[in-house]
Amino acid sequence: MTDDARHIANTTWEALYRTQATVTRELLERDIWEGLSTREYAVLMALAAEPEGLRVTELGQDVLISQPGMSKLIDRLMSRELVERCEDEDARARRVRLTKAGVQLQARMAAAIAEAAADILGRGLSTQQQIQLRELVLAVLNGVPTPFAAIQRKAMERNMK
Repeated sequence: MTDDARHIANTTWEALYRTQATVTRELLERDIWEGLSTREYAVLMALAAEPEGLRVTELGQDVLISQPGMSKLIDRLMSRELVERCEDEDARARRVRLTKAGVQLQARMAAAIAEAAADILGRGLSTQQQIQLRELVLAVLNGVPTPFAAIQRKAMERNMK
């Protein structure tokens, strides 16, 4: 790899990093979170796509958090009656799924987040450019041959439907 290629890759990564951090910061400043952290919302979002629920390990891979951290997060969501544990076909495991209140909260927040994202991204990008950016990000994930990247691709593709 040439020095120019390394420089381009590094500045591209930095641009992605800084953009994601800036957009996230602006989203966090909006009154749309209803007392949840972004990770707690990410759990609700992952479970919304899986009505039968997910195992804690699956949730951790989707939400980017360790199993012990995920267990604590699930306990917090359970205390708010947003998720519940249920039986799995493997008797040694348990699944987590949304409660009715969790479904309602996730839907309300998803609409608010979509509106905020449309506002933020729409200031700098046309709809076509947003589609191109989404495709470019998926292409980056496609170039990462790890199970973790595959989980993230699946989550992105699930959310695109």
